[in-house]
Amino acid sequence: MKKVFLSITIALLSCYCMAQNKTVFPFRGGKANMMRFFNDSLKVSPEIIKKKATGLVVFKFTSDDEGKLSKIVVYYADDAILIPPVIEALKKSARKWMLPDHETANDFIITFSFGFNPPAANTRDLQKAVYDYINNRKPIISANQSLLDTGMLLPTIIVKYDLTQ
Repeated sequence: MKKVFLSITIALLSCYCMAQNKTVFPFRGGKANMMRFFNDSLKVSPEIIKKKATGLVVFKFTSDDEGKLSKIVVYYADDAILIPPVIEALKKSARKWMLPDHETANDFIITFSFGFNPPAANTRDLQKAVYDYINNRKPIISANQSLLDTGMLLPTIIVKYDLTQ
């Protein structure tokens, strides 16, 4: 009797695990397409390059069943100057989001990590500029708890830029 119960449990568990593998990535074309889209669509501003800005930006947004975006919320940002290019790229991603079956809207949480490609020569001016940026940046942080509802955490988008553009 124990063997039959154990066999049924293993069979049900394996069916459940297989169902998890069939979950469709919420961006049309999959994860690789999403990474490529944001790397192509996100334009680093001259101000970011000038300040040698680095850091994270965490957004939550809602997509409906047609892929339209709404309720774009900044949960965290290492600096306010990192936010505008991300918002522009998110707006360009409209109609590229897909929802699970029988859903009319879904929340997504996405992180963007900004950094620059280090130049061949590490100069004292570069070190000073990075130090000055870190000392003078204006982070956006939550001073209170944040209700996340139910959201899907997406992979982090890595944004690298050259200091000479």
